[in-house]
Amino acid sequence: MKDYKLILAILTVAIVWGTTFLSIRIAVETMPGWFVAGIRQSLAAIIMLLILIYKKQFKWIGRKNLTYQMVISSLMLITANGMTTVAEEHVTSSLASLITSCSPILVFLGSVALGIQKFSAKALVGVGLCFSGILIIFGDGLVDLKNPDYATGIFYLLIAIIGWAAGTIYTKKLNIKSDNIILNLFYQFAFAGIVQIIFAFLFAENYNFENWNIRSISAVFYLAIFGSVITFLAFYYALTKVSPVQISILIYVNTIISILLSWLILNEEITFKFIMAAFLIILGVFIINYNKEMFKSQKVRNEKTGL
Repeated sequence: MKDYKLILAILTVAIVWGTTFLSIRIAVETMPGWFVAGIRQSLAAIIMLLILIYKKQFKWIGRKNLTYQMVISSLMLITANGMTTVAEEHVTSSLASLITSCSPILVFLGSVALGIQKFSAKALVGVGLCFSGILIIFGDGLVDLKNPDYATGIFYLLIAIIGWAAGTIYTKKLNIKSDNIILNLFYQFAFAGIVQIIFAFLFAENYNFENWNIRSISAVFYLAIFGSVITFLAFYYALTKVSPVQISILIYVNTIISILLSWLILNEEITFKFIMAAFLIILGVFIINYNKEMFKSQKVRNEKTGL
């Protein structure tokens, strides 16, 4: 607790990432989702580039590493982040954050299928709790799926969590490590930004730039500066101080903060059933990922990360 930089980094990740769903919902009020995602990633890439130039670390990473970064970017930024952003044109930010919190389930099941992890009785309980929460959400709301707009949003969210899970498993399977995280993030953000802006012009309807208001534009800048750049840097700094298992606890905090802010700021309806579903899903994900290391004080050897 004496490491104030670490405390600040962890609080930044917990709080700021918890506000991203709210910010996306505000941004898509007047801006098409693909434009929100594309501008966000492009601005983040420019900021990363300026940091690299200032530190004299900008360089070509080679075709092989570039391919890795493009695959990761395609799965986690273009698909996961992009489809979540587009989905929030159709569903509430609280529902988007709750469904997204289920992504660790797919990561776990995919890892089991590929032999990266083993299935256990504990995991069975966790998966059962998560699906119970999902059933509570949609048990009485199957009629809502007849609404094309709502159904489209749910479908996009499913694609998003599949993309995030695939990207996570891909990274875990290859065990890709880098001496300069910022450099890799620049290429990921730049590639995602270009592709998503192309998607925006191809698929977005009614993108009259004159209709974009200051509230939505400010939300995009917030997402780029805080949601992408600052939080990613804080996240990777925290990883040099504590274990990835301990950092994983933050996903539960993110979801709670997101739901609370959606209720307070956007006046989104949060019913008792929704709270119960959130509790079951978060508990299930926690049980699946539970490890004794989560609550143990430990020294993590600092490695060169380029931060």
